Amino acid sequence: MAAPLPLPALHATHAGIWIAAGGEVREASRGEAIARLAETPHILLNAPLVGQRLGYPDVSGLDLLELYAFVHPARFAVPTVPGLARACGVDPPGCETGAVSVLIQIAEALLVRLGQDDWSEREGAWTANTTLYRLGWNWAPFVGQRLAKPELGERMLFSRLPQWEELAERPQPWAIAIPPTDAEEKLSELTGDGSEPREGQRAMAGEVAAVFAPRMAQGEPNMLLAEAGTGIGKTLAYLAPASLWAERAQGTVWISTFTKALQRQLDAEGWRLFPGDEERKRKIVIRKGRENYLCLLNLEDAMQGAFVGRAAVLAQLVGRWAAYTKDGDMVGGDMPGWLPSLFRRSGSTALTDRRGECVYAGCPHYRKCFIERAERAGREADLVIANHALVMVNAARGRPDAPTRIIFDEGHHLFDAADSTFSAALTGQEAIEMRRWIVGPEGKSRGRRRGLAARLLDVCSYDEQGAQALDAAVEAARALPSDGWLGRLAEDDPFGPVETLLSQVRGTVYARAKAQEAGYGLETELAEPDGNLVSAAAAALEALEALARPLAALGRRLEAILEDAPDWLDSQARARVEGAINGLSWRRETLGSWIALLGRVGGVADPDFVDWLAIERVEGREFDVGLHRHWLDPTRPLAKAVLEPAHGVLVTSATLRGSEGWPSAEARTGALHLSGPIDHFEAASPFDYAAQAEVLIVNDIGRNDIAALAGAYARLIEAAEGGTLGLFTAIQRLRGVHARIADRLARTGLPLLAQHVDPIDTGTLVDIFRDDPHASLLGTDALRDGVDVPGESLRLVVMERVPWPRPTVLHAARKLANGGSAYDDRVVRARLAQAFGRLIRRQGDKGLFVILSSALPSRLLSAFPPEVAVSRLPLDAALERVRAKLFESVPVEQSEKVS
Repeated sequence: MAAPLPLPALHATHAGIWIAAGGEVREASRGEAIARLAETPHILLNAPLVGQRLGYPDVSGLDLLELYAFVHPARFAVPTVPGLARACGVDPPGCETGAVSVLIQIAEALLVRLGQDDWSEREGAWTANTTLYRLGWNWAPFVGQRLAKPELGERMLFSRLPQWEELAERPQPWAIAIPPTDAEEKLSELTGDGSEPREGQRAMAGEVAAVFAPRMAQGEPNMLLAEAGTGIGKTLAYLAPASLWAERAQGTVWISTFTKALQRQLDAEGWRLFPGDEERKRKIVIRKGRENYLCLLNLEDAMQGAFVGRAAVLAQLVGRWAAYTKDGDMVGGDMPGWLPSLFRRSGSTALTDRRGECVYAGCPHYRKCFIERAERAGREADLVIANHALVMVNAARGRPDAPTRIIFDEGHHLFDAADSTFSAALTGQEAIEMRRWIVGPEGKSRGRRRGLAARLLDVCSYDEQGAQALDAAVEAARALPSDGWLGRLAEDDPFGPVETLLSQVRGTVYARAKAQEAGYGLETELAEPDGNLVSAAAAALEALEALARPLAALGRRLEAILEDAPDWLDSQARARVEGAINGLSWRRETLGSWIALLGRVGGVADPDFVDWLAIERVEGREFDVGLHRHWLDPTRPLAKAVLEPAHGVLVTSATLRGSEGWPSAEARTGALHLSGPIDHFEAASPFDYAAQAEVLIVNDIGRNDIAALAGAYARLIEAAEGGTLGLFTAIQRLRGVHARIADRLARTGLPLLAQHVDPIDTGTLVDIFRDDPHASLLGTDALRDGVDVPGESLRLVVMERVPWPRPTVLHAARKLANGGSAYDDRVVRARLAQAFGRLIRRQGDKGLFVILSSALPSRLLSAFPPEVAVSRLPLDAALERVRAKLFESVPVEQSEKVS
């Protein structure tokens, strides 16, 4: 039995700093805490966050989150002292002073777990800790004392991973219809006998059933637009007919979301459909883009020495997770979102397939690949839970698994998702990625050479025409930007035709940009280009065409090799050829879009597109330069590529129509461009908004008075006793408010979390916020749309000003084409409706929506449910209303309404 940990612990928050040592707990100054940490390893919780609290970013110690990730890989835990205590079976602390002692108890509980017979994550731990000891991991000696060496050698990680099975292609689904009564009966089965009847939910299930009927004409899917107010239960309303059709027709329904939070929520509802774990795993599959999944080849590189320092420790912990993960999803899956942030994301992105360097079947881990497993499982699944971007990309590229029955939840985001998917950008970052994919890492770049040349060199050595095309492509790719391109642009010393073009773009943008935009990204429309820009575009166009020709020739040659396989084409060579063809196809599409964009420079503008020049910056630092092209109406390619080939499509959201009605919904979803009929369904929210919610417009806060704004936020959070979601339209103001009030609130027991401030990913911030009813969270757009926090944890939403759209080139063009200021109003109303929708998520919730701006026009108030009371009043009166609504039994109608 190991002795108790002879280690001190340190806990730092905005409320103070505490140290536990020798059985005593005391408060410490910042200077003392920094000095002690430099001398002696302390038990900590989230070292980067502690470092931020101390103003000492290089804090190191014995981070409990790292130990938890080692002991319990692929298990969720809220990364706070109470959250981790509950996950480890330790009593949560009653106050901040007690938290530091609980850190020691958590550490002891985790270390004790290593010696227990029922510890299910034992395999691989001893080997991993041996490596971690060599890497200098602080916990390794303590883990080693409590972890017995296995009698038999442990299997290597990659030998423990399951293999996917190759199956015959699934036949076309049966052409059947789902009677509405059957859908309603299935819904009753899913909701259970004891659930309250929801007429809107039952009616929606019956309407959605029609989506799955056989379509009558090519290009005319059965399409239903459904606005289902918050609380209707639309998830089960569409899952009931979707699961019935999948079962009876032996087909697959794709459910597409915009946020990862809804993907997790849908996955969590799977037990209602399939109670058994194995059946559920087989019938419901989550699909995401390749860049979300762990690449086993990259992990092998990292674990064998490609990563050094802290990144090498991360690789070992990810290796532990890889052996126990459900699906290998590193972004929003069962990998704790806080794990990469502990290492300041050092190396985490290098573990995914972010550069399209996958060699597919040529990879030694191909049969165990998480991406391939998810793709194959999706082909056999009843339900595939994906995101809008993946659905659109698969359809646009004509993938064999492109969905034909689609449910778009969070359908109000379809326009934005299509806008991103069907756009083009010729920028330095995009061009250098193209070069790396073809040529491979160059110069001092580390890692295995996995450029196109390296992957196909042995194949093309047997094929003269292929070798010539490959050589020509590699040579042409060297005209693209290379490492150091940003520095050369800053020094006005570009290399090659594409860098010269980017240099001209940069000069044009700076010449035309507004002075007040100097701290952020800069842009200007692609209009009236000068002669130097036109000449540079022509030279870059020639360089891109010189690259496109050999890539096209290489693609044709590789396809010919597969069709008439020579004797030397063994399975490994075939695998590399297939992988290369896959990657070539969409890179040639990218090149085609760049060539079309450059052909526009100096010529006549295409009225279907909006083109502009931009310099991307973060806090004044440039990170990308280039030309951009977006569709003026991105729902046109959405309708052509995604909707027309489908057989049935449901688009649903709580705010699909907004205040504009069905014509607006049809325009924003692409339904307007279909030739067939479009059905509509609407069901109002069952909530009593008049009693549960209220909107307050505070009219005495100066627009640019950051001190007054911060004071208002602090007083509102104090009045609500936490449980506040603060929404900002600018990161700079968010940070300014947080810096002024975080310490004040923390000293009263009201923790304040902040996106873009705390070194924690957004999903984890929401988890912490949801877990603590006294916590508050400040954030931007991602929180306005992607937060589902029912109950007491969210009782006040505060917006710092009216969320007018940013006046970008793209927005200006769409505004001009869609009614001028009325277009701005539609955008703002949609944003207000989404923000208000965060407040009341279930029966029994109550809360207030506060806007700290007197400039909210009355015409925008239709964004809120009509029965909600709206008042314009000063801050002091608003504070009284908050207290009365949340903590006193005073009906809203008894208080005086301020107009």
